[in-house]
Amino acid sequence: MLALVNTPSRLLSSLACAVVLFGPIVAAETAPAARAATAADGSTPPAQDPIARIREEGLNHSQVMATLSRLTDVFGPRLTGSTGLRRASEWSRDQFTAWGLANAQLEPWGPFGRGWELRRFSAQVIAPQAIPLIAYPKAWSPGLGRQPLEAEVVHVDLKKSEDFGRFRGKLRGKIVLDGGVQELKLKFDPLATRRTEANLLALANAGEGPASGSRPASGTSPNPLASPAQRSAMALLPQKYQFFADEGVALLLQPSRQGEAGNLFTGAATVYPKPTSAKAAPADKSARKPSTAEAKSTGTGPRPSPQAPARTVSPWQTDAPPILPQITVAAEHYNRLVRMTEAGEKLRIAVDLQAEYLAKNLMAANVVAEIPGSDLADELVMLGAHLDSWHSGTGATDNAAGSAVAMEAVRILRALDLKPRRTIRVALWTGEEQGLLGSKAYVTEHFGIAKSAPGATAGSHPAADGAARSSRSTSPTTVEKKPAHDRLSAYFNLDNGGGRIRGIYLQNNEAARPIFREWLKPFRDLGAETVSLATTAGTDHLSFDAVGLPGFQFIQDEIEYWTRTHHGNMDVYDRVVADDLKQAAVIMATFVYQAAMRDEKLPRKPGPIAPPAAPRAAAAATANGRATD
Repeated sequence: MLALVNTPSRLLSSLACAVVLFGPIVAAETAPAARAATAADGSTPPAQDPIARIREEGLNHSQVMATLSRLTDVFGPRLTGSTGLRRASEWSRDQFTAWGLANAQLEPWGPFGRGWELRRFSAQVIAPQAIPLIAYPKAWSPGLGRQPLEAEVVHVDLKKSEDFGRFRGKLRGKIVLDGGVQELKLKFDPLATRRTEANLLALANAGEGPASGSRPASGTSPNPLASPAQRSAMALLPQKYQFFADEGVALLLQPSRQGEAGNLFTGAATVYPKPTSAKAAPADKSARKPSTAEAKSTGTGPRPSPQAPARTVSPWQTDAPPILPQITVAAEHYNRLVRMTEAGEKLRIAVDLQAEYLAKNLMAANVVAEIPGSDLADELVMLGAHLDSWHSGTGATDNAAGSAVAMEAVRILRALDLKPRRTIRVALWTGEEQGLLGSKAYVTEHFGIAKSAPGATAGSHPAADGAARSSRSTSPTTVEKKPAHDRLSAYFNLDNGGGRIRGIYLQNNEAARPIFREWLKPFRDLGAETVSLATTAGTDHLSFDAVGLPGFQFIQDEIEYWTRTHHGNMDVYDRVVADDLKQAAVIMATFVYQAAMRDEKLPRKPGPIAPPAAPRAAAAATANGRATD
C-alpha cells in the first residue's frame, strides 16, 4: 500500500493513497515550512510529504537489519564495562558521523565499576559417561584458573538451617548442584505471540497506573516470595552462600529458573558478603557518623544485635568480596544430573572457565549524536534505547533491536535531508541492565535531579541483576532543574523486544493523547494505532519521567520476549523479525520528526515544583562545556 512516488506511471494512485493516509496528520501537526508545497486539493503531494517519504525510505530502503547484525553477530554480548560494548559504542558513534549526524561522541558517566570478559568456557560430565552440558557462567563470576577443573559432584538442597550439618566437612573441592529439581510442565501455549485486539483494547481503555496483562502467564519470572517455603529459602541465601565458601566448594552449578527446551536465562553472579559487626567501622570511611541526637531520632544508632545486616554489594564493584564461581545450567540438564546423583551415580564434571575482570577504566559511556535544528535549534527532541546487554546471547531483542531502530530512525531523517525545527538528539544508553545507570546519569547531568520527600519514590528501577522490572513510576516531590530541562520537548524509547510497534504508552500524560492519535493515523494499516494512558516501567524513559519530563515507551508485540529471548541464551539475531523492525523505525522516525516540527513542545504532566538550578550549578555546567544543554 506504500506510495512509490519515484515511478511516474504510479503517480496518480500514489497521490490518492497519500491524500487518504497522510493529509490530516500533516495539516494538524507539521510546521508551515514543511507544508509549503500543496496539491490542487490542498493536500501535500506524496513526493514532498515528509511522512510518506519516511515510510518509503524506512520500508523499502532499510538498513536496520544490517545494523542489528553488526551489533549482535560482530560485537556479540555487550555487558556494561566489556570490550564488546566498547566496540559497539565506538562503531555506533562512527556510523552516526558517516550518516551525517553532528556531535557524535561517547559521553562518559560513572564510575561504573569493573568490567568482565569471558575468555574460555566449556562444561561436560566426563564420568560415568560423557554429557555435554547446556550452561553459561554468570556475569562477573570468577574463573577457575588456566587449567580445567575436574571434580566430583555433590547435590546440595538446603531448605532449612538444620540441613547444613549433613554437608559440613564434605564439600571441599567439590562441584555442587545447588538446589532441587526444577518442575517443568508441558506447555501448550505458543512461545511467540502478538498482541491481540482484546489486549490492545484493554490498553486503549486503561486508566492511570501500570499497564496490566502485558506479559503472558508463561515465561514470566517466578515470584521468589510466592510461598512460605520460597520465602524461607530466600531468607536462607546469605547463610547458604557463606556456608559454601567456608566449606571450600570449588564451583556452583545452579538451574535456570525459567526457560525450557535448552533455553536458559542468567544474569549477574550473586554476592553475599559477611554480615559486619555492629561495632566495626563503616565501609565508607568518609561517611559522617550521626550524632547521638540523630541516632535517637532516626534509628541509625548501634543495633542491639551483635551483627548488622550485610551491605548490598554488586559484583562489578571494585570492593566486592571474593565469590564462588557460579554457572547457570539449562533446567533439563540440571534435573538429569540431580536424578543421576540420587540414583547413586558418582558423577565427575570437567569445567574450563577462564574469565577476566577489567579494572583499568572504571568509567562507562553513552553514545550521543544530533541532527541540528533550525529556527528552534535550542530546543530538543530525544530518542533512544539501551545498547548494553546480558551475556549468554548476543542481546538482540534486549536491546540491540531498540538501538538499531533508533539508529535507523535518524538515518532515515538524514537520508531524506529533512530539516527539523528542533534539534534531534539520539542516545544509546549503557548500564541499563544494572539499574538504568547511563540514562539516569545523563538526565542528572543535563536536565535535573529528583528531590524526593522522605518516604516518597522518584521512580523504580530494575534490580541489580536486571531481572526484576517494577511497574511503578511515580513523580518526585520537587526537581532541581538544569537549564536544558525547559528545552526538552520529549524523549521516545524502544526496549520491549524485537516486535513491531502497536502504539504508545502515555505514561499518565493525558494531554498527549490527541497528538499521538493523529501521529499514528498513517500507520493503522501497519497495526499501530493504540494510545494507552497506562504507565510502563523497567527501562530508560523512567529516568526522564522521574524529573517531570515527557518520557514515552512504545507498545510492542512481545513475540518470544518473555518465553525465549529476554536475558536468555537465545537472544540472538535470528529471533528478530525484520519487517517488524522496519515498521518500528518508520514510526519512531515519524514521532521524532513530528515532535521536532510542532510549534509547541509536547505537553507535560502536572507535576512537582521544579525550581531552576542554583547559579553555582549552572556555572559548573557551563565550565564543563554544556552551556548548550
